[in-house]
Amino acid sequence: MQPQWTSKALADLVRLHEFLAAVNKPAAARMLKSLMAAPASLVANPRMGEKLDEFEPREVRRILVGHYEMRYEIAGSAVYILRVWHTREKR
Repeated sequence: MQPQWTSKALADLVRLHEFLAAVNKPAAARMLKSLMAAPASLVANPRMGEKLDEFEPREVRRILVGHYEMRYEIAGSAVYILRVWHTREKR
């Protein structure tokens, strides 16, 4: 099972990369590589993230990747990456 990226999560990655690349292209590339690799750990242990009860009955969880929050949903045997943002962003 490979995690599936939603269109919103992919748009988040583009937005975050563009924002950081404007001031530091190497850091933006490292950040993108780190965020793209993070969901691989969910294959072995999809319930490792903190469960977000406000989404019940859906099983939505979050993990932190550096200063970024990644929300994902477990649906059957699939894992969907829902959204990604910097923890300093107002949400």
